[in-house]
Amino acid sequence: MKQIVLSLVVATSCFFSSGCLKDSKSSFTCTATIPPVTVPDTEVQAIEAYLTSKSITNAVKHPKGFYYIVETAGVGNQPTLCSSVAIYYKGYLTNDTVFDQTGNTPAVFQLANLIQGWQYGLPLIKAGGKIRLILPPSLAYGNRALPGIPANSILIFEITLVGV
Repeated sequence: MKQIVLSLVVATSCFFSSGCLKDSKSSFTCTATIPPVTVPDTEVQAIEAYLTSKSITNAVKHPKGFYYIVETAGVGNQPTLCSSVAIYYKGYLTNDTVFDQTGNTPAVFQLANLIQGWQYGLPLIKAGGKIRLILPPSLAYGNRALPGIPANSILIFEITLVGV
């Protein structure tokens, strides 16, 4: 009896999960895109002033208007906008106030559902990699205030990409 119930649970799980359907991956097409955003020069200048004030000289300017530092490139899979990512992260403001961070368990997100700065920044590393993103408000939360994050804030994220 237990084996029958277990078999039904496994069969039902396989039916409803795409991993067990033979043609599910070939018929699924990801159509996620990042909406175009132009980062104002004032936001880029504010990031540059922050980097100078902290004597950060190894940050690279991305063509989309944010800065990043690849601390470890990683060797695993590289995420795409359609990837699910497992990460450890710490987010803080330019005054070093931490507003959010993961605990002992990695957080798992669909990259397409995250802020644009992460959508552009995470594909710069592979699984096992670590990156620091310095994001202008336009690629983060813009003029929306959130708990612990004032509107129009530059945000810094230290992210370790555990898996893709």
